[in-house]
Amino acid sequence: MADINSKETPARPGEEAIKGCENNLPDPSIIDLIELFFFAYRDFTQDPDVILTEFGFGRAHHRVLHFVNRYPGLRVADLLEILKITKQSLARVLKQLVDKSIIEQHPGKSDRRERRLYVTPEGQKLAIRLMEPQLSRIIQALKSSGIESEQTSRRFLYNMINSVDHEAVLELFSRSRSKRELKG
Repeated sequence: MADINSKETPARPGEEAIKGCENNLPDPSIIDLIELFFFAYRDFTQDPDVILTEFGFGRAHHRVLHFVNRYPGLRVADLLEILKITKQSLARVLKQLVDKSIIEQHPGKSDRRERRLYVTPEGQKLAIRLMEPQLSRIIQALKSSGIESEQTSRRFLYNMINSVDHEAVLELFSRSRSKRELKG
């Protein structure tokens, strides 16, 4: 009779980072980075969250608005892939943005079934208003971090993305107004 407890289970994400560490605990400085990431995210989203409440919106609305503003004519299918959310989740958020005249949907030129998304003038104003405090925070952090920090930060954040998504992110960036290379 086989011992079912003897089979090795596949490693979980991040498990490799723990192997070989004293007492199977990672280096405390890496744990500090995790905590810094949490604090940075908290503060990065704090100012836009306050603005979003004026409209009855949340972070999902912010993400949709950001990408539609940045990539006018973005297909709904592409937005689903970027955000990694369900059609149902996007439909609820998108309906609210359309109902408040923040985003417009238009059929595709070659395929009328395709839905293309665009911000309205009001949507663009809101997207910029939400981005302003984040821009200020990033610019200040880069200035405080040193001359080479922007490229290092880009590489770090790019490498935080799942590697299977790297090419899709590069493709998306190639469509933007800023075509800076992420890979170092």
